[in-house]
Amino acid sequence: MASCRSVSEVSVLADDVVTLPVAEVATLLNQPVSRVHQLVRDGQLLSLRRGGEVVVPADFLVTGAERAEVVKGLPGTITVLRDGGYTDPEILRWLFTEDDSLPGTPMASICAGRHREVKRRAQAMAF
Repeated sequence: MASCRSVSEVSVLADDVVTLPVAEVATLLNQPVSRVHQLVRDGQLLSLRRGGEVVVPADFLVTGAERAEVVKGLPGTITVLRDGGYTDPEILRWLFTEDDSLPGTPMASICAGRHREVKRRAQAMAF
């Protein structure tokens, strides 16, 4: 078993979802690679395998003046869905699947600051 709770399926996300290698995520967060793996294990981030390397969706990070950080509301949403029995591949698919009632994807809504609404929907799905 890998040290990172990464998803091994290549087709989890559409090809147009931009991803970053874990090493690049570590650089952006100004953290060691081992810390990024810990963030994945703790449910602060999710990762998957693409082209043989572990990557993280770029939308999971917001860049600030000095360094990047995890998008506000994402860790809580991941926790709610994991606690509700969803697997990491299912969570990734859900976050990046269009939802006409939001509009856009849940991830786009989280990035736009509507993380509370997304978390409410996640809670409703989980129970």
